[in-house]
Amino acid sequence: MTKDKIGILIQQAQRLFHTSDLKVLWNISNQNTLYKTIARFIKKKVLISIQKGFYSIVPLDQLDPIEIGFRAINQFSYLSTESILSKNGIINQSPTKITFVSSSPANFNINEVSYLVRQLKPQCLNNSVGIIQNDKGVFIATIERAIADMLYFQPSYHFDADSIIDWDLVKSYQKEINYL
Repeated sequence: MTKDKIGILIQQAQRLFHTSDLKVLWNISNQNTLYKTIARFIKKKVLISIQKGFYSIVPLDQLDPIEIGFRAINQFSYLSTESILSKNGIINQSPTKITFVSSSPANFNINEVSYLVRQLKPQCLNNSVGIIQNDKGVFIATIERAIADMLYFQPSYHFDADSIIDWDLVKSYQKEINYL
């Protein structure tokens, strides 16, 4: 029985799980049984507890911090704003936090990495223009979407490399997302 549950975890493409994921994967309906199973797997070092209700099957230093943050949020979100702008040379200053956009705001730390989640109203958040999905299943804003998002949150934000920005595309995104 235990080997079956381990096998189910190992077969998954992802390596990070919430309690609700484990409940579905293991087909356990009884909460008490679920929590006892999780506790037993933590004790056997099959699961690593990251924070309450969030677990990994590999050491955190073997995982991408962006994927950790994305999975920790546990609702639709995407990497955007300073993280995208810095990575693509639009702003020179490296952000101190990995930045996401989602339906609920949050600040949290995992494995000495800080995360910031900015809250976006549902009608804008659910508009997928300028959002792509990487090979790990993480949603990521394009440069233009990240700029549109940043201007939504901070209208007078300064971009260091604004001459390389496709402002027509940014304005198009702003209209389509309903930021303007």
